[in-house]
Amino acid sequence: MAPLRVTPGHLALDTLQAIHAGGVRLELDPAARPAVRDSAGVVERAAQGDAPVYGVNTGFGKLASTRIDADRLDRLQLNLIRSHSVGVGEPLAPPVVRLMLALKAASLARGHSGVREAVIDALLAVFNAGLVPYVPSQGSVGASGDLAPLAHMTLALIGEGEMLVDGQRVPAADALRGAGLAPLRLAAKEGLALINGTQTSTALALHALLSFEPVLEAALVVGALTVDAARGSDGPFDPRIHVLRGQPGQIDVAQYYRALLAGSEIRVSHLTGDDRVQDPYSLRCQPQVVGACLDQLRHAALVLVREANAVTDNPLVFAGGAAGGEIVSGGNFHAEPVALACDACAVAIAEVGAIAERRIAMLIDANVSRLPPFLTADAGLNSGFMIAHVTAAALASENKSLAHPASVDSLPTSANQEDHVSMATFAARRLQAMIHNTAHILGIELLAAAQGIEFLRPLRSSTPLEAAHALLRETCPPLDEDRYLAPDIERATRLVGDGSLARILRTLPALPPLWIPA
Repeated sequence: MAPLRVTPGHLALDTLQAIHAGGVRLELDPAARPAVRDSAGVVERAAQGDAPVYGVNTGFGKLASTRIDADRLDRLQLNLIRSHSVGVGEPLAPPVVRLMLALKAASLARGHSGVREAVIDALLAVFNAGLVPYVPSQGSVGASGDLAPLAHMTLALIGEGEMLVDGQRVPAADALRGAGLAPLRLAAKEGLALINGTQTSTALALHALLSFEPVLEAALVVGALTVDAARGSDGPFDPRIHVLRGQPGQIDVAQYYRALLAGSEIRVSHLTGDDRVQDPYSLRCQPQVVGACLDQLRHAALVLVREANAVTDNPLVFAGGAAGGEIVSGGNFHAEPVALACDACAVAIAEVGAIAERRIAMLIDANVSRLPPFLTADAGLNSGFMIAHVTAAALASENKSLAHPASVDSLPTSANQEDHVSMATFAARRLQAMIHNTAHILGIELLAAAQGIEFLRPLRSSTPLEAAHALLRETCPPLDEDRYLAPDIERATRLVGDGSLARILRTLPALPPLWIPA
């Protein structure tokens, strides 16, 4: 397999998705190396000079006014990594750490961080060897960069931390030796460049976005199946309605639903003789609700792709000019763009689950769905989906709490030097729990909608929705009477999360892409 070329500043979402998935090798675009060398030269000259330069020959944070002697500059960087490796909690998942390695390499390779090529090569070598630094998930406030998690990543690169090998923690020195790699030795500014930056929060946010993609596509398939199970109208998906409003996500979601429902015998069966005038909002407002969520997620994707290509450490190096280069302090490490994007994602993920929970409630309510109570033929003796809906309600309620914006909860650190922080790392990290909850809500809805379809036989739904129904029935039979339902929920949820239902949507022709290219 040919290596995937990393061109700094030009990482596209599909490239990030390939890095996240693993199984690829990375190589740095050779065109990036001259700028890296020029930048490193500026730092080397500053380290040898008399003027104080933050991060090169001074302390850090509140200690920035403390000057460090030239013969102790390498030790300064080593101490920085050791002192900042203070994370706690479960380790970050390998896909997140893979993204961290790649994003940090790409950022440093923009040539504005003052590191040597050897630093970037070390990051890519660890990635290509399949090594996963052990990085605790908690301990970053998302300003001055993701200091603690990136320090743990760097600690592994220098052979003092740990790696995850087959799920077990092993000394990094042993893992590097086994892969034929030498520990990285840090020079002036390099430790700071490695731990300043938003690569952990960005990696976590991309992990959430990519994890939610098949869940969102499954939500469209399952929501359409519920429309047919409830003998809902396809009138609310008429394109003329949505063009009048002009919201892109809404327009696209309505198109997805039209494609999924096209050709349904169930729809034809109640075009006449049905005395219902309008469906509940959870059916007819799906384009408006899910479309608005899609717009938020699309915006987040654009923000995260920009951030993946950004230079976010501090200070930054600008080579050239009459003075031979400048080192300028700023605040690109502040992850507010990531935090706000993640907060928007949280609300969108919660809303996709919330409207799905309402559809389940509608299906089990015989007065609204006109299906047997709780989707069971012998209600009373059997409870059917009564308590499965309670589980969905519990998960939807959890998501409401988790959707509280993290970005507004700044807490000053570093003796008030870092007096406003983004909380982006938590904002991104909590999204996995929300995705897990929403996927389970959709798994329950899938079971309920498929059960509703059973009561409408011999009528058939559309071709794609019958494919979804058949896929579920491969592992989950109809609920003819009460049985142990938790295993069915888990099996249905796997179809939501593993891309099985998403592939049904993706096979339909001429549909707009879920993500809009940057």
